[in-house]
Amino acid sequence: MFTLKKGTLYIVATPIGNLEDITFRAVRILKEADLVAAEDTRHSRKLFSHLGISRPMTSYFDHNKAFKGPYLLEKLKEGLSVALISDAGTPCISDPGYQLVRDAVESGIDVVPIPGPSAFIAALSASGLQTDSFVFEGFLPSRQGKRRDKLISLKEEQRVIIFYESPRRLHAALSDILEVFGDRKVVVAREITKIYEEFMRGSLSGIISGLSGREVRGEVLVLVSPPADSGNPERVNVHDALKKCLRDGNLSVKDAVKMIAMETGIKKSEVYKEALKIVTREIK
Repeated sequence: MFTLKKGTLYIVATPIGNLEDITFRAVRILKEADLVAAEDTRHSRKLFSHLGISRPMTSYFDHNKAFKGPYLLEKLKEGLSVALISDAGTPCISDPGYQLVRDAVESGIDVVPIPGPSAFIAALSASGLQTDSFVFEGFLPSRQGKRRDKLISLKEEQRVIIFYESPRRLHAALSDILEVFGDRKVVVAREITKIYEEFMRGSLSGIISGLSGREVRGEVLVLVSPPADSGNPERVNVHDALKKCLRDGNLSVKDAVKMIAMETGIKKSEVYKEALKIVTREIK
């Protein structure tokens, strides 16, 4: 029978909403760990009660990590197996745990991930946006000035950008994204895996209009498409590149579209629309 390794730190993902979203391995680790370090022990005891788990538990969160980290490291050095969990999802991903893992690694302690739910990965998988290249930015700054500065630094990012956001700041954040990025495609995901799970897909301006006067509740994620998927074909670089290819006469419209799409990463359908505009103007 498999047993836990002594003196090992296990990073255990727990459900982000639906309690059925926990792996058999995660349940076994939590049932066998010598000590469980939880972000909020009261919250985690509800999960443990549901799963029939009864193990020694201690808190580990942002405001006590300075002294709880050394305490947990000492327990690990004594040979105890420790499972780290957050309130929901994967520890260390916009949740406490990074410092503990770093210090454990530096101390030569084995760190073992027990994978499972992650809100931003779940939202991305069902977003309908490209999933092969993305960047996760966590929470945007709460103050507008710093938030806009952060957005300006990300304006030219060519991957899907994923943010967590407070429901209270959602409208302000979307408005700033629209002002800085322009009217791109966006997905707002709310309450992933929970009863009131919701995906809102469309343009930034459309989403903002749809949320006008509405009180948003729950945990929110915002996924923003890159410029290439913004739905705006009037991109000077594409227009000029197409005009040059077609003017030189070395490539057919089909081949020019294919080449530009490959070079820019823009969808061929979007490049083709721009090529049709150029050809139509020349015919007129």
